[in-house]
Amino acid sequence: MTENHENLLAAFEVRIGDLMSFCNRLKEENAGLKEALEEKTSEIGRLKRMVEELNARYDNLLAARILSVEEGDVREAQQRLARLVREVDKCIALLNE
Repeated sequence: MTENHENLLAAFEVRIGDLMSFCNRLKEENAGLKEALEEKTSEIGRLKRMVEELNARYDNLLAARILSVEEGDVREAQQRLARLVREVDKCIALLNE
């Protein structure tokens, strides 16, 4: 082999090594991203269950409050209802992140 061929072969080996190193880094990054995706998916599931639970509590409280509201308590009931709606909105905002 000529010296030129040997230089080309050495450069080729270096580039192959770099390419393999880059491929390994991409595999590691991909594994990390998959793990992060699984964590986010489980967090979304948890937050969805929380929203469902809060909606159920809200419905129960609303029904109980409607049954027990006297005429003078209507404004207070509306304020409570508004607070509950804000709480549900916060949970929905967390899901959308």
